[in-house]
Amino acid sequence: MLGLPFLSLSDFLAFAIAIVVAITFHEFSHAFAATLLGDPMPRRQGRLSLNPLRHLDPLGTLLILLAGFGWGRPVLVNPVALRPSPLAGMALVAAAGPASNVLLAYLCGWLLRADLLTTPLLIDVVQRSIVLNVVLAVFNLIPVPPLDGFRVLVGVVPKRTAASLLAFEAQGPILLLLLLLAGYVLNLNITGWIVTPVARAILRVVV
Repeated sequence: MLGLPFLSLSDFLAFAIAIVVAITFHEFSHAFAATLLGDPMPRRQGRLSLNPLRHLDPLGTLLILLAGFGWGRPVLVNPVALRPSPLAGMALVAAAGPASNVLLAYLCGWLLRADLLTTPLLIDVVQRSIVLNVVLAVFNLIPVPPLDGFRVLVGVVPKRTAASLLAFEAQGPILLLLLLLAGYVLNLNITGWIVTPVARAILRVVV
């Protein structure tokens, strides 16, 4: 999904820096939101940190760099400890990740508009960060487990509907994998059809 052609070592380095920062802020924001809502578990896990080593999953990061799709190390959260309720609390924690990516994209856009960057590598990192963070945010809001959008959806629908959705949760990763494989194998870029129009709309605002 995020795979980009690397024309040089500097291209690869810029993309690598951008993805590490994006994943770090995304997972830190989950941990920060859960802590604010009353769950001490992320702090005990050492996830209230902007150290990338706390948040990167080695295999997930490698797959992003090589195949364009991967993951960070999930933040473990105890829903029962969350305010105002387990479902609503989980929705807020889930939404914090994509929200942080949009905020990071906006800040990068401001840096470009302010013309504060002078080195080509930094400019490249910031430019890639804008697109990458917006795409990550929109993709993660697709309401299919284990993506953040599923938890947001479960938190805003009526409890009876939420219970039905949660019964489907175990099958979600298989559906997500099929959606991604459809793009690679069948040339049916379903996730792209969903993500691209929304990402372009956000990018017009951010940039």
